[in-house]
Amino acid sequence: MKYQNPIISGYNPDPSICRVGDDFYLVNSTFEFYPGVPVYHSKNLVNWELINYCLKDKERLYLDGARSSGGIYAPMLCYHEGEFFMTTTNVSHKGHLIVHTSDIYGEWSKPVWIDQGGIDPTLLFDGEDVYFASTSRDKEGRDGIFMCKIDPYTGEKLSESVCISHGCGGICPEGPHIYKLNGKYYLLLAEGGTEYGHMVTMQRADSPFGPYEPCPHNPILSHKDNPDGSIACTGHADLEVDQNGNWWLVCLGIRPSCTPQRGLKLHHLGRETFLSPVIWDEEGWPVVGNDGRIALEMDGPLPGAVQPVCRDFADDFSEEKFSLHYNWVRNPHMENYVRDTAARQLILKGSDVTLNDTDTPTWIGIRQKAFEIEADVVVSLAEPGEKQEFSDPCPDKNNDSEASKRVGLGAFYNQFYHYEIYLTREQGQYKVCLAKHIHDMFARTAEAVVASGKNIHLRITSDPLNYDFWYSKDGEHYEKLGGGSTAGLATEGTMYMSFTGTYIGMFAENEVGYFRNFAVKVNKN
Repeated sequence: MKYQNPIISGYNPDPSICRVGDDFYLVNSTFEFYPGVPVYHSKNLVNWELINYCLKDKERLYLDGARSSGGIYAPMLCYHEGEFFMTTTNVSHKGHLIVHTSDIYGEWSKPVWIDQGGIDPTLLFDGEDVYFASTSRDKEGRDGIFMCKIDPYTGEKLSESVCISHGCGGICPEGPHIYKLNGKYYLLLAEGGTEYGHMVTMQRADSPFGPYEPCPHNPILSHKDNPDGSIACTGHADLEVDQNGNWWLVCLGIRPSCTPQRGLKLHHLGRETFLSPVIWDEEGWPVVGNDGRIALEMDGPLPGAVQPVCRDFADDFSEEKFSLHYNWVRNPHMENYVRDTAARQLILKGSDVTLNDTDTPTWIGIRQKAFEIEADVVVSLAEPGEKQEFSDPCPDKNNDSEASKRVGLGAFYNQFYHYEIYLTREQGQYKVCLAKHIHDMFARTAEAVVASGKNIHLRITSDPLNYDFWYSKDGEHYEKLGGGSTAGLATEGTMYMSFTGTYIGMFAENEVGYFRNFAVKVNKN
């Protein structure tokens, strides 16, 4: 049965999958974005529905002050005797944690913390024993996978942490998952770094503590020498068997926005989740996809029929609850986000925290899920002297300053990399402006005067190489204000190592903004 990759598009890295009966569940990393660790559900491994998050409050997910690409790294999901367990690492606060629940649609437990270093934790339930493994470094400074026995309900360590593997020769052995199959223990690893040398390797042993022997055809998955270029950076994988006995691998990968023919290797959508069938050879080793490579279109014995995938998003703000697809940067101040269902609008109360700050701006967005999109929203400011339900969020600021009033729509990677079209009021005039922040440079690059601050339509369109920014006074006739290269939001160009992807989001700074009819349409995957 044919299907399309990626199975979960947009920034959804480090997938971990588990099956309960004929239901599949999958989680991903979220870094500095909130809520933490999305939970997806599927019946056929291709059509996935976002159903919940594992970490939804400050006790479970503390992100204040988290650097860009800090926060939550590499979750692992498993199921044991009626309970789901999720373990992950908050690199910005206390390290490894475990939460559990009997209702994956409901609330998760309070976290327990594990006293072991590193990132990328995993669990193995094996009879009466529960093993916990993660990356770390030995006394000589060598990267490796360390393991101990634990109590998953308390986090108590029941044995010392010992190194079980230094990998198979690639740099940065990480992302461990351990499976017990036919009396042997299989250790799945990511190696080569999470960039273009990324790959997946496999080892096995007679004991969970080793010694481990490598698969003779390692790496079992790698695109580092793939001339096609449509998929790259494949790695950080997990295995699962379906109800029919067929094996599958989920992994992260990227779709480069600039093809190798242009001499560039860049991506800005983030690392996405891909799927591949797996078979086992006569020696008991896994063979992934087409001799270790995957494709945008694949064929495999899926456990259910594939339905058309729609990646469009729309919110008319008529419902009281926010869609699960919305994210915030770090722990949000929810009093600054008001869904006025009667007027069908979202009211954002901007503070003096801007999109350029390592803090929590008034910003809300969804992942950009395709190269070619059209994003729209209608924005308004209050007229001078107009009575507002909400007071000025920053009464001590000079409201005539250029930076004091910004309400708009943007393509946001992190505080160092973002483009936005916005409405502002300066010295008695209303303007639509375009601004860009790349590295340590922030500048307004275009502006146009408009007659009022009411019902201004803002639009972002994109293709693999460019964003274009448009505005309209009536919602029918749009004028282009300017553009920006997607390369400016590409992971490979960031001045600090980063692991996230681009969002399309609404924001307000030092002003109350009113938003209606937010929609993101995917024009081409």
